[in-house]
Amino acid sequence: MEPSTHESPARRRWRLATPAVFVLCGVLLAVSAANSDGGDLRPTRYTDLASYVEAESDEATALTARVGELTRQNEQLSQNLGDRAVNRFNAEIDVLQDPAGLTPRSGPAVTVTLDDAPAELIAEADGDTINDLVVHQQDLQAVVNAMWSGGATAVTLQGQRLISTTGIKCSGNTVQLQGVPYSPPYVITAIGDQGDILRALEGDTYLDAYRDAAFDPQIAVGWDVAVEDFKTAPPYDGLLDIRYAQPIDG
Repeated sequence: MEPSTHESPARRRWRLATPAVFVLCGVLLAVSAANSDGGDLRPTRYTDLASYVEAESDEATALTARVGELTRQNEQLSQNLGDRAVNRFNAEIDVLQDPAGLTPRSGPAVTVTLDDAPAELIAEADGDTINDLVVHQQDLQAVVNAMWSGGATAVTLQGQRLISTTGIKCSGNTVQLQGVPYSPPYVITAIGDQGDILRALEGDTYLDAYRDAAFDPQIAVGWDVAVEDFKTAPPYDGLLDIRYAQPIDG
């Protein structure tokens, strides 16, 4: 007896579907290869915080350098214009650059250095006490604000010039300034009358509490104040994208 030429409906569906599955897989592989352009479609994985910080710092440095180059090109093009109105605006900009922090400032200075507690104290700390042993953004802001109150004409943090729009943001165990992460110790320098700045630092109630913690051997966060005869604060070289609120129409 010859075998039957009839197939069950289920077997027929599988026989027809198998080539379609292989074709679909081939299409997906081709699309992935085209999109990857020879690279890995998976996101890069950072194995530790140090690698992440280094990558973020390198990217911010490159972007800052690019901004500086574009700014120089813009200034050069503006100076080449002979329009009287443009020249007037350029003159006004030159006057405002210094108070805006866009020119260097030199003179006598006061430097405050803040640091985390010694490593052995941090290693022994638990979740309830660890926050007392590290420097926070509000500690840095308190020092900077006291320096401004003392009449400082320029303030730097980690060598970076601070201006009115600068934000100091805590990110894990680092502090971000202009998109660049920094680790302790944190060095804050103010240019100006040393006596006035020192009195402002000594009279700040928030910093009184910080100094008490610095002198407590169970906490021992870093606090150091030094006066310097001459110091130069570089001009601010970050982004100047000023944003402001706008009224809602209607």
